[in-house]
Amino acid sequence: MESGDRLIRPEFERRHAAAAVTKAELVEGVVYVASPLRFQQHAEPHSRLDTWLSTYVAFTSGTRSGIEPTVPIDLDNEPQSEATPVTGIGRLGKPCPPIRWRKNWSG
Repeated sequence: MESGDRLIRPEFERRHAAAAVTKAELVEGVVYVASPLRFQQHAEPHSRLDTWLSTYVAFTSGTRSGIEPTVPIDLDNEPQSEATPVTGIGRLGKPCPPIRWRKNWSG
């Protein structure tokens, strides 16, 4: 599986399960495979986002969050977001739109 492949979600899931690739997502039927992650450009802002989201969840009843989940939306979309807030008390609920930040996000 490579960036640019055009697939529907069931085929994407089958190939993703069989591939050595650990981070790939399907957006509008197009596969995107992640490049290596850098500390300053990715890991540090990701840590800030996780802290913010965890604080929000801790103080907002009925919310949960997950880090880098794969979120199946429809046959053409299965993104792997950086963090996903979820609503619902006592159940998984419906995922909110994936949270992403811009490359130049400064916190």
